[in-house]
Amino acid sequence: MKKKNIENNVDEIDEVKVSGGENGVEANGKALIPFLVFVGVYLGSGIILQLKGVEMAFYQFPAPLAVVIGVISAFILIKGDFNDKFDTFIKGCGDSNIIIMCIIYLLAGGFASVCKAMGGIDSTVNLGLTYIPTEYLAAGVFIISGFIATATGTSVGSAAAVGPIAIAVAEKSGTSLPLMMGCVLGGIMLGDNLSIISDTTIASTRTQGCEMKDKFKLNLWLTIIPAIITVILLIVFGKPETAVQVESYDFNVVKVLPYVLVLVSAVAGVNVFVVLIAGIIFAGGIGLFYGDLNLLTFSQAIYKGFTGMTDIFLLSLLTGGLAEMVNKAGGISYLLVNVQKFIKGKRSAQLGISALVSITDIAIANNTVAIIINGEVAKRLCYKYKLDPRRSAALLSTFSSVFQGLIPYGAQMLIVTSFAGGRVSPLELLPYAWFIYLLAISAIVSIFIPFSDGLVRKDPWDFEHQVASSKVLKEKKHNENNTLGNSIVEVK
Repeated sequence: MKKKNIENNVDEIDEVKVSGGENGVEANGKALIPFLVFVGVYLGSGIILQLKGVEMAFYQFPAPLAVVIGVISAFILIKGDFNDKFDTFIKGCGDSNIIIMCIIYLLAGGFASVCKAMGGIDSTVNLGLTYIPTEYLAAGVFIISGFIATATGTSVGSAAAVGPIAIAVAEKSGTSLPLMMGCVLGGIMLGDNLSIISDTTIASTRTQGCEMKDKFKLNLWLTIIPAIITVILLIVFGKPETAVQVESYDFNVVKVLPYVLVLVSAVAGVNVFVVLIAGIIFAGGIGLFYGDLNLLTFSQAIYKGFTGMTDIFLLSLLTGGLAEMVNKAGGISYLLVNVQKFIKGKRSAQLGISALVSITDIAIANNTVAIIINGEVAKRLCYKYKLDPRRSAALLSTFSSVFQGLIPYGAQMLIVTSFAGGRVSPLELLPYAWFIYLLAISAIVSIFIPFSDGLVRKDPWDFEHQVASSKVLKEKKHNENNTLGNSIVEVK
């Protein structure tokens, strides 16, 4: 089985403490400055625009351009020949994990766009609202928001789809408006964290080198208890003040099936590329059958989904190049040396990874970027302290989603509150984000009481081959069968 270089790098981290270098590269704090420039430009522009009263202030300055400024500063500040630095940058951009991540982004965008164009989102939302009794509307909106976000992989898109309907339902039924908005916010962050095809999942699994279905199983155990408690609380405390009959909405159950196909096949372990391509074709076929799409509009919907992922595509690509430059210059070594001062074992490593991604997300208000920035450090800590990378991926995704849902200047919070027309502020909504608080508690408890690690115990990580033990065993049997087959052929 093919090995990567990460294990050799991590094996020498102990030497870093003594010699100050890793793989012959001197630990260098100044090499982190380009990363700080990137974060500073992104954060600074958001703060300035926020003070000027600009809407969605932290999302006005293009994030990929902030990375470009960081890359330029890396070329200026990092010593060495320009051609060597350029080669390092291109190597980082072309890393297999980065390229795979970017292609998955495109396919996920295409799937979500086609489903929306053929009416899949509307049918899913309307199906739920039609059959939910009025006394359970708050819990129903939470569940619908969670399902839509899990199926589509986008919390922002799900907020845009469910938000206006949830506001109207709250007004008609007499349900507390902040409470209903909290249901939407909690549901979309549930899906953002859990979804197989969200950019959060893609980034966390690719940076840690594990499979999406495995991360899903770990996240499911972290999520299910907070979700159940949230539903119970909403049923008890979220009843509307007046019993108003909610109108019937038009829906088509068939248009919900592409989401079911993608969720079931991805969890079953089907290759994610096959899952997404099949989902796009299936959703497109339904759209063609019902006349919502023709071949031209089907093609345009796919491409629209691709272009909708341009920002995150460029962001991941350029950040990969910047990270490689910073790594080669000794920035990652420096960070590891200092982080390790507070880490003594698996438990503190988990706390450290969780804290790093949380602080980064608070600073830049983008959970995917926060994961990408901290992915390399998290992976090396996993190999140093024998922490299962699937566990690390789950923590990166969970804590970045928690804080992304709570920061008042996050896209999700701003979109949800925008539908209230200024009647509810982010600070007024925060007390009702029950699920997010419960998810944070669940994740913290899991560090000390590993109730979500059934998969990890059943199929431990093979750090030598950098895959799950079951995969090593499977490949070993496959090789033995091939050897046996070749021997039989030779005897004949």
